[in-house]
Amino acid sequence: MTVDFAIIIRFIISIHIIKINTLTLIAMKIFSITLKLQQAETQKELSDIISNRVNSTEKIMQSNMYSTFANDYDQAIQNNIYNAHFERPSLQAMLPALEKLQILDLGCGSGVYAEYLLANGASQVTCIDYSEEMVQIVKKKAELAGLTNKVITYSQDLLLGLPNEKNESADLVISPLMIHYLEDLNLLFQDIYRVLKHKGMFLFSTHHPFADFKYTKTGNYFERELVEQEWKTFGKPIPVKFYRRSLTDITEVLTKSGFSILRITEGKVSEKAKEIDADTYKYLSENPNFIFIKCLKV
Repeated sequence: MTVDFAIIIRFIISIHIIKINTLTLIAMKIFSITLKLQQAETQKELSDIISNRVNSTEKIMQSNMYSTFANDYDQAIQNNIYNAHFERPSLQAMLPALEKLQILDLGCGSGVYAEYLLANGASQVTCIDYSEEMVQIVKKKAELAGLTNKVITYSQDLLLGLPNEKNESADLVISPLMIHYLEDLNLLFQDIYRVLKHKGMFLFSTHHPFADFKYTKTGNYFERELVEQEWKTFGKPIPVKFYRRSLTDITEVLTKSGFSILRITEGKVSEKAKEIDADTYKYLSENPNFIFIKCLKV
């Protein structure tokens, strides 16, 4: 009997090839399952992060000032000292020419800035606020003024950035007295940089770091800290929570996001405030309260 060793060798090789292919398929299956598990874990982590961010803002924005008393707030800020005669004229003095600009108003409140921006030639203003009650006030004002074609407004937690806004779609972004309600500024500032056009500007106001330091519980100026106060914006005391942070904390997030800081000012209270309350006027003339920062996308 003659043995054909070539056939035997080919048979053995074919068995090994089948084994290798089978092992390859098994390995690919294991890799696919592992990848899906990793993706599921990543998705859960992302979901947890978003959930934590939303919960964080909800805890801060529990104040009734911007929800239950939204209409009272709108009436109060029309002619009060801190908003009408200190914050607004100080920030407005830093604004560029507004003619034909596409503008985002972050933390738009009841739309007082939107009215000013449109009256001074802005092409369109997108108003975003955490409070649905504030958003509804803005919508109603736009309808009454016949400006619904120039005002876009919606409610969103700005701690999540600006997911609804397109890249390089805005000429100017403003955020009056809003960022102190956010624990982390990184995502929002990065998204503001993303949606701004080249040479676009970002202007905002917030609590002065020195003014808030007197409310510290840690005694550490450089430690970000949750603060709770009672404000009497429209007579009755309303509890409000916000974050106290250092100037370094603010400026480092700005430069890390790509911005060039053009100007930092502490504002100036209007002489009209003296007619409303001479003591408050004197205090704001001699002590820091808000800080105003102007930035450029380069």
